[in-house]
Parts: sequence; structure tokens; C-alpha cells
Amino acid sequence: MTYSLSIVFAGTPDFSADQLNALIQHQWDISAVYCQPDRPKGRGKKLLPPPTKALALEHNLPVYQPLNFRSQEAIDELAALKPDVMVVVAYGLLLPESVLSIPTYGCINVHASSLPRWRGAAPIERAIEAGDTETGVTIMQMDKGLDTGDMLLHESLPITSKTTGDSLRAAMSTLGADLLIKTLEHIASQQLKPIKQDDSLATYAKKIVKPETGIDWQQSCHAIDQKIRAFNSHYVCFTVLDNQRIKIWEAQPMDSPSSGEPGEILSIDKNGIVVACGEGQLSIQKIQLPGGKAINIQALLNGNKHLLTQGCRFE
Repeated sequence: MTYSLSIVFAGTPDFSADQLNALIQHQWDISAVYCQPDRPKGRGKKLLPPPTKALALEHNLPVYQPLNFRSQEAIDELAALKPDVMVVVAYGLLLPESVLSIPTYGCINVHASSLPRWRGAAPIERAIEAGDTETGVTIMQMDKGLDTGDMLLHESLPITSKTTGDSLRAAMSTLGADLLIKTLEHIASQQLKPIKQDDSLATYAKKIVKPETGIDWQQSCHAIDQKIRAFNSHYVCFTVLDNQRIKIWEAQPMDSPSSGEPGEILSIDKNGIVVACGEGQLSIQKIQLPGGKAINIQALLNGNKHLLTQGCRFE
């Protein structure tokens, strides 16, 4: 069946670009793409376009990059497009009611959690960090609140002891694209059945700041493992030894009682660096030394055995 909707897409990072690509591949009518302004990245601080902009230009789609929607000019520019629906995916801007009311069917959002759990900026990371065993993707009708709108479609995803931020993000990207297409089809055929969120069950996924990626060895081995997996690889957890910041990419919790002080290296061999925690032990499997690349422990021992030894203690 062919559906006709004029769509404005608003999103910025790779996750957003995946959703935009799904719309392009399914040949939906995209009248424009909104994204954050180009920003400097990398060591050279070169001005680079967001992933959604690069994809839009590749497919000859008009691109708009307002700093915000506080000006009437930006609002009028969007209104002139006369969209039936606005699809918003990790755009990075709060949309005022004057924008939410422009599309005929309003604005819909692809949110990476099982709402109302984990409203906010970092739902993927916070779900893993908290030890949740399940999350999901929710397509939501946007309102003036923070991820408080009615739920349109939802599907769950498991979180296992091996799930990382990257692996969950990839799974959610695929699922989100599928649910987005289904939602647009329901909008076009007027078959939507919105469900209100239970605000009493809401939790907040606050934005991640760099200082919190530091490992607190007083925590349990399971809490530290969850944090390492959650922040892999957009942020990457770190620890400090002799004033050097060392990144921890992969680890394995061990429930064995710890005889050392939290942060103390109990043993080191090709199978891992075993570190005492506040509760249990953690076996580090993949590490990154200052100025180096992420490597497994066997490679570390082959080239830098003198840097980490039994009895050393991470701060």
C-alpha cells in the first residue's frame, strides 16, 4: 500500500541518520531535514557536518540548521514547509509548543527506552548502568514535557551481561527504524491508538558528564562492570595509576571474596588484570594506556609489562 505524508525530519547523530535512512529507503516524502549546526571535531578541530546532514545532502534533501526555535523566522521557515508530521530523533533541541503544533499530525519521537522509564538524554547508557535486564524503543507523540507524551508504539529489547552501549544502540537503531515506519503507516491510515504514560513510574536518564566515567573501586564488581559496558564506547570509563589516566574497555565481574584494598591489582596474566573492588573482583580484559590504542591483556603484557604489576593500586 502507498501512503502519502509530507515529513520533516529532525535529528543529528548517527542514531538519527539510521532512522532517516530508513525513511529514504522506504521512499517516504521528506520535505526537509533539520539538524544541529556543523561543529568542530577531532584534534584538528575541523568543522564537520552532522551525520544526518551528510546523508540528506547525499540524497539532495534540503537541510536547515537553526541554533534554536526562539526566533519567529525559524518558526515561520518550518511552517512554510507545511509538514503533515515531524519525525524527531535525538535532535538536541527542545521544541516549543509553537513548533509542536505546526505539523498536521504533530511531532513524533523515536525514544531509546521503554517509557516512562528513562526519560531524558542518556536512556541507553542509564539502563545498562542501572542493571536493567530489559529496555526497548518507544515511538512517542511529543508534547511540551520531557518525553512525557502519549506512547504510539513500543517493543522491548533484552539487556544481558554482555550488552554494551554500542551493541544496544545498534539493536535499538534497527528496531527504531522498523517501529517508525509502522507508526507512519498507522498515522497515514489513521489507525493509531495512543497510550498515556504512567508518570508515577518515570525515571530520569540524566546527561552523561566526563567526570562520572571515572571508576570508583569502592563499588561492587557488578556495578563497575555495568558502568564500563554502559559507557562503551561513546565515553569509555577510566581509572588512574601514578597520575596517568587509563581507559577500561572491557571487564568481567568475579564474585570471589577480595583480600586486597579496593583498586589493588591482585594478579595479572594473559587472562586478565584482576582488581579488588568494594565487593568482589573485576578482571580487566581490554585496556588503553595513555597515548595508545585499546588492546587485550596479552598484548599489554607483551609490550608494557612493567607498567602494571601485582600490588599496584588504582586510585
